[in-house]
This record gives sequence, structure tokens and C-alpha cells, in this order.
Amino acid sequence: MKLHEFEAKKIFRNEGIPVPEGKVVYSSREGVKYAKSTGKKLVAKAQVKVGGRGKAGGILFPENEEEVGDAVHRLLNMEIKGEKVEAVLLEERIEIDRELYLGFTVDRETRTIVCIGSSMGGVDIERVAEEHPDRISRISIDPFIGLQDFALRDLFFDIGLSGQTLSKAVSIAKRLYRIFVKYDSELCEINPLVLTSDGNLVAADAVLNMDDNAIYRHLEFERIEDSLEFRARKAGLSYVELDGDIGIIGNGAGLVMATLDLVHFEGGKPANFCDVGGGARSDRIKTALELILSKNVRAILINIFGGITRCDEVANGILEAFSQLEIDTSKIPIVVRLAGTNREEGMQILSSMDLIIVDTMESAAKKVVEVARG
Repeated sequence: MKLHEFEAKKIFRNEGIPVPEGKVVYSSREGVKYAKSTGKKLVAKAQVKVGGRGKAGGILFPENEEEVGDAVHRLLNMEIKGEKVEAVLLEERIEIDRELYLGFTVDRETRTIVCIGSSMGGVDIERVAEEHPDRISRISIDPFIGLQDFALRDLFFDIGLSGQTLSKAVSIAKRLYRIFVKYDSELCEINPLVLTSDGNLVAADAVLNMDDNAIYRHLEFERIEDSLEFRARKAGLSYVELDGDIGIIGNGAGLVMATLDLVHFEGGKPANFCDVGGGARSDRIKTALELILSKNVRAILINIFGGITRCDEVANGILEAFSQLEIDTSKIPIVVRLAGTNREEGMQILSSMDLIIVDTMESAAKKVVEVARG
């Protein structure tokens, strides 16, 4: 489960991590009102749960109250990687001297939490790791010992900090680690961690992604969780968002992963995928299509192998979804491959619909990439 930036920053602030003063607004009028009340220069930031919003124009720097209203209006009418912007965070601008990176994540190979620091903040840490590995420092945290101050001092010294700045960074890192553990996180990061012109460290951005399997320990987030992943979980489905333009529905983790691999092999990029599991009834197929269509996909691939899941049930779900969702296959082509239990019955149900029916996974992947391109 991903939190919005403003939700993560509220947690950061409560744990003692410095964050800029700001307010979440949902209309231009609210934005102008806040700008008048604060009297400071502000930055307007679209609140979405995807990366790359800066490159997509999701961060604006209005110069006055009128421009704040225009910026909020513009952002609220944007979609970033298929996600509609429904809130804008207005924050006071920071006088930036340096931008750093600080984050905690799980290293699956060593089965430990790792702390990562870099002197190159404000850009994708993956790109920094690839192009400038010498600018990254990391430490693995022994689960029986915990995070040690001396290890943090070494990490921050490696990325060029010293004196009071290094001490402040250690304090922030310890608080961030406490958040990571407390909220059963998969990723908790500050990018950038800004060193201001007056020598302070401020979390200019905040990311907090929680493990879905631990949500039962954090029921307070059910009230704010409106993500597609949450809707899928309540429906008994597994849904994951990616960065491409092809939606994928399958039954069973292995089949879905194989489908993703085939689409990549054919040169396509999945936008999202939904695993409907075994014994998927028609209502679950309908919900899966709703979730897939929540992003701007250019084509959809439905790959079902009928065992416990019956192909005729899947076909009925597609039929029901078409009747309620008004899917225009001339704009979003749908490729369907059914195999296994009651395949003939399912094919008969789909025969009157404007779908692209194929017989094999390989041909399905090739066809969906073809129609998505053109």
C-alpha cells in the first residue's frame, strides 16, 4: 500500500523529521486562500502514487497568489501515468544548498533491511546506482542488533557530510528507520533530503510504501486508502500497477508472470495486471476489468487457463463488464485466450462480441502488442 506524499509527511512530522510547512488543497479557491494566509512563496505538487511526476509537469512554482490558483487548477486537471490528480500539496519553498538521498528498503538477497544514502538526491536512485555507483553508500542492518549510530556516521561521511550536518542526518535516519519498522514498510525514503542554505536538513519529499500483508496491523489506514490495490484486495484479487500501456488479466500467479514475460519478449510494456485467482466467478472478472481500465491502457490481454476457473464463467464476466462499462474495443482492443475447462462454452458466449480471440499464449502476447502499437 502506497501513501500519498502528504500522508507520509504527516507521519514523518509526528516522528520528529523536519518537513516543510504546507497544506493539502482540493480546489483553486482553497489554494488561493492558503497562499494569502501564509504570505510565502509556495511550490505546488500533484499528489499521486506514482513516480516521475516532476518530469510529467506535476510540480509547479507559482510566483504569486493568482498563479497559485492557476497552478492548482492545472494540476487538478492532470493525469500522471494514468492516475488522476485529486489533491495538491502546497508547501513553502526551501532555499536549497544540496540535495541528498536517504532511504530504507528490504534486500531480498541478504534478507535484511538496508539503509541507502547518496550525495545525488532529487533524481531516480536507480539511475544513480547505474551511472554513478561511487555516489551511493549502503549498510545492511542486522535484525538482532538493529541500526547502529557508528554505521550511520560512516554512511553519511562516505557521501560527504561532516560536523553538525552529519549529526542531524544520523538523527533523521534513526527516525526514518523507526518509521520503516513501525509501519511494516517495503520502502521508506526521502528524495531529496535537502540541506538548506542555513544548514538545516529538511525532507522535501516523502515516500512510504507498506507491505499489503501487514495492513491488518494498521487498520487506521483503511480510512484513507483509496488505491486500486486496496479495492482489488477487498474483492479478493491481486492488482499491481506498472508503467506501460497494456493491461493484463490472468488466473494464478505463475500464469500472470509468464504472460508478463511474453508481452515483454514481444516488445510490449504492461500498464498493470490483475490476478483473479482460481475459481474466478463472473463478478470477479468484471471487477478485474474495471481495475485494468482505471488506467489509460491501449489494449488488454485476458489469458485464462481453466481448471478450477471455468472458461464460461470468465466469458460471462467479460459479457457483464461490456454491458455495464461501455467498453469501446475500437479504442481499446481486447485479446482473449481461453484454455481448459468449458472452453467451448466460453468461446460460444464470446462469439457475438467484438474481441480478438487467439489460441495460444504466444500468439496472444504478440497480438496484444501489435494492436497496442497501432
